[in-house]
Amino acid sequence: MARRGRPTAPAPAPPPDNDDILSEILLRLTPAPSSLPRASLVCKRWRRLVTDPAFLRRFRARHRRGAPLLGFFEGTPGILFTPTLEPPDSLPRGCFSLETADADEWRILGCRHGLVLLLHSEQIQVLVWDPVTGEQRRIAVPLGFLTSVGRMVCNGAVLRAAGDVHGGTESSTFQVVLLGNDPELTRAFVCVYSSENGVWRDPISVACPGTFVTCIPSAFVGCSLYWYLIGDSAAILEFDLDMQRLALIDMPVEVPPIVWVIPADGGALGFLYLSNRNVYLWKRAAGGDGVVGWVLWRTIELKNLLPLTSDEALHPKKIIGFAEDDKVLLIGIRTTDFIFTIQLESMKVMQFKSHLSLTRICHPFSSVYTAGMGLDDEHEGNELLLDA
Repeated sequence: MARRGRPTAPAPAPPPDNDDILSEILLRLTPAPSSLPRASLVCKRWRRLVTDPAFLRRFRARHRRGAPLLGFFEGTPGILFTPTLEPPDSLPRGCFSLETADADEWRILGCRHGLVLLLHSEQIQVLVWDPVTGEQRRIAVPLGFLTSVGRMVCNGAVLRAAGDVHGGTESSTFQVVLLGNDPELTRAFVCVYSSENGVWRDPISVACPGTFVTCIPSAFVGCSLYWYLIGDSAAILEFDLDMQRLALIDMPVEVPPIVWVIPADGGALGFLYLSNRNVYLWKRAAGGDGVVGWVLWRTIELKNLLPLTSDEALHPKKIIGFAEDDKVLLIGIRTTDFIFTIQLESMKVMQFKSHLSLTRICHPFSSVYTAGMGLDDEHEGNELLLDA
């Protein structure tokens, strides 16, 4: 009696013949740096589709909201980049360089939505830079910061328009928000620039006597930007982008001088700090009586978390960066030239060689990387300088 053979698996369906349909499928690949290079190796047709400039623009726009954390920038002087992804997605160290003759004279104010905001204090300009495409735009600081009142730029933020971040658009509009104090430390000022019309709005101010803006980058929670203020009394400065309004939020009295404002669980506002070898995370929440206030959310003990020698464990540690979208904390130790990253949800720890003195700030950078590895070569060495 003949043995009955096992049923054969059906042959895989061939890829769609329609390029538009196939492009829609390829757009849904993960935004990891290795995704498109791997897809380009499948066949000549796939390579033609994934290297098309229009496809690459759509791919970046679609994945901006979930862009991976590629690494962090450091100012030494000079703008240096340290990658943080593991193979096959790791990028070469220093792959992003600021292609300007005065690169050493720029100071990073912050990174967000694949853009970097820098300040040139002598030229009184800011620079918005997309490291992946190489695009740059220099913008003169508004007159509101240059009057006889003596307002000065202390900090700032850059962010894309809401539609650009959530995908579905190929445009690249952005906003710049500059923040400053008056010399007497009686008021804080913000001024907003839109790339859509190339115009600065009128300055908005709020009284905050005895406090000044720190160099710690802003946090973006909901529709508001937040900065930590220090001085006679610690506070958080909120700038509501929809309402175009500034407000002050009081802090608990027991917080130390250095605090990082962050997004907390559930879209709440939070902050964290390092003290006694522990990281303390607080968030703003309503109590049983309905009154909104601060509560201790989590405590992270670093003693058994960081891979340190017994000697390194004794030396001071410092928070030097925070990636708000990826919830990654950057910690430096003064006696070493390494930076440790802690992913707050998985508690995964990684270690990287640093370029700088750990008294400075690192700026995590998330973006959809499509350049290099045979893709997007039209951007290599191409500087688009748009003066405004």
